[in-house]
Amino acid sequence: MRIETVSLLAACLFLASCSGQDLAQGSTKGEATDPPILIRAQAVQADDNEQIGVFVRRIFQDRKGDLWFGTNRFGVCRYDGERVTYFSTEEGLGGNQVTGIQEDGKGNMWFSNSGGVSRFDGSSITTYTEKDGLSSTSVWSLLVDRKGTIWAGTVQGVCRFDGTRFVPFDLPASPVQNPQSRFNPKLASSMFQDKTGSIWFGMDGTGVCKYDGTSFTHFTTQDGLCDNSIVCVLEDRSGKMWFSSRFGGVSRYDGASFTNFTAPDDIGNNEVWTLHEDRSKAIWFVSEGFGVYRCDGKTLTNFAEKDGLPVLAAQSIFEDREGRFWVGGYGGLYRREGGTFVNVRRGGPWGGVE
Repeated sequence: MRIETVSLLAACLFLASCSGQDLAQGSTKGEATDPPILIRAQAVQADDNEQIGVFVRRIFQDRKGDLWFGTNRFGVCRYDGERVTYFSTEEGLGGNQVTGIQEDGKGNMWFSNSGGVSRFDGSSITTYTEKDGLSSTSVWSLLVDRKGTIWAGTVQGVCRFDGTRFVPFDLPASPVQNPQSRFNPKLASSMFQDKTGSIWFGMDGTGVCKYDGTSFTHFTTQDGLCDNSIVCVLEDRSGKMWFSSRFGGVSRYDGASFTNFTAPDDIGNNEVWTLHEDRSKAIWFVSEGFGVYRCDGKTLTNFAEKDGLPVLAAQSIFEDREGRFWVGGYGGLYRREGGTFVNVRRGGPWGGVE
C-alpha cells in the first residue's frame, strides 16, 4: 500500500506531557490574527510498518467517513479509506500534541492542541492563539455544540468562539476547597453537551460543572462523585451521565445518585482517561495499566494484552459508523477483530465494514 503524507516524520520516543455570543450553525467566518497557511501536500513514501503515532490520543470520524487520529507528537493523521495523511506544525497546525478533534456544520475540522485551536477548511489551516482571545494556547478540550459554537478548554479557563475570536467564558467558583489540580482549577479537561442542551465541564480538581444555558450546578466528591479530577464526560443513550477521573475511577449518575466503579474491587486502577458507548449500549473505559473494560450493565469484562491489546496506557476508544472498533494510546492504534485486537500501522490492516 502506498502512503501519502504531508511531511516526512522522524520516529521519536514518546515523552509524556505529563460571555461570548453564540455562533450560528456552521458559520466559521472569523480569521485568526495570522493568515491561514495553505497546504501544498507532496506525496512521499513512508514505511507502511510505522505506527500511526507512538501515542494516539483522540479518534474521530467526519461526515465523509474519514477517520482522524490525534497523536502526541506527530499532529493529526487522516485516513480517507485509501491514504494516510499527516497535518503537523509544518502545515500550520498550532501544535503537534492534539487533544481534541471536532467538525462544525460546514465540514471544517477543528483541532485543540498544544499551540492553540486550529481550523482546517479542506485547503488551509488557520490557528487561533492568545492574540485571538484564547486564555492560553495550551488547550486540552474542544466542543462544537448544537448551535455551532466552538468551545475550548484551556489551562487558564474556558473560551467560546464568537465567529471572529475567542472570548473567555468564566465558570463560577467551585465549592471544593484547596483543589488538587494537575495544571489549574480553571481547566476543563473535558466538555460534553447532553440531550437537553446542557454543557458539562469536567474540571481539573474541582469536580463537574453543569451549565444549562442560564445557571450552573456543581458536583463534587461530597455529592458522591468518584473524584474531583474529571478527564472525560459522557451521556449514554438512557440519559445517564458518566464521568471518568484521574484518581477515583468511574462514576455513573442517574440524576439522583452516583454509582462508582473503583479499584481494586471493580477495576485494576483508578486512573481512567476516556469513556465510550458502543452500538450495543455497553460503556467502555480504560484503566491505566490494565487495558480497557466493557460494562454491559450486568458485568465488567476486561480486555488487555491477553486479548492482543498491549496498549495499557490507552486514551481513546471509538466505534466508527462502519462498526470498526478502535483503541489508541501509548503503543499505537488497535482495531478489534472478533474477540481480539490487531495493531493498525500506517499500512493497515484497516479492515472493512463489520
